[in-house]
Amino acid sequence: MPIQAIIYDLDNTIFPVSAIGDKLFGPVFNLIAESGQHNDSLEAIKKAIMRTPFRIVAARNNFSDELTQKAIELQETLTFDEAIDTFDDYPEIHTIDAERFLVTTGFRNMQLSKINQLGIEHDFKEVHVVNPVESSKKEVFAGILERYDYKPTEVLVVGDDPESEIKAAKDLGIATVLYDKNNIADAREADHKIEHFKDLKTIIKSYR
Repeated sequence: MPIQAIIYDLDNTIFPVSAIGDKLFGPVFNLIAESGQHNDSLEAIKKAIMRTPFRIVAARNNFSDELTQKAIELQETLTFDEAIDTFDDYPEIHTIDAERFLVTTGFRNMQLSKINQLGIEHDFKEVHVVNPVESSKKEVFAGILERYDYKPTEVLVVGDDPESEIKAAKDLGIATVLYDKNNIADAREADHKIEHFKDLKTIIKSYR
C-alpha cells in the first residue's frame, strides 16, 4: 500500500534540542539544582529533559510533587526567541511525495516558539502540540487517520523516542521509523531505523 502521509516528531527529529537546551531549560536546571533532589546525577537529568517529556523525567527521578509542579509551571512560561537550525538533512523531507504532519509533545508556548524560530510551520499540512494532560500522540494520530481517511498502512510515523511517538503509532498499526542521528538507540521497537532523511525514500518504496 503506497505511503500517503508522514507524521514527524519535532525535538531531536527535525532539530537537536542540545543546541538550545542549556539556554532554554536553564531556569529549570537551576530550580532542580537548588532543590537538592538530584543526588549526583544532575547532568544525566539535564540530558533526559532534552530528550524525554518532563513528567516522565520527574517520575523516574522521584522529584517531589512540589518540585514537579514548580518545574511544570515554569516551563509553561518558557519560550525561545533566537534562530534555530534544523538538522542538515531536514530539506530532504521536501523531496518525498507524501503529505506532511508535525506532532510534538510539550508545553505549548515553548513548542510553538521553537517551530516559529525554525521557520517550518508552513512545511506541514497540520501542526499539533500535544499536552499530555489533555490528550496523547495516539489520539492525535488517530484523528489524522480519521480526518483524511488514511488507512494505518498508508502512513509512516518518524521520530526519535521509542516510548512516545513510536509506541503510539504501533498501537494504531502505523509503521514506524526511528530517527537516530547519532546511532545511539536500540531500534527493536521500531519497524525501521534511519540516520538521514534520504533513507526514508527507500523505506517508502518498500511499501508500494
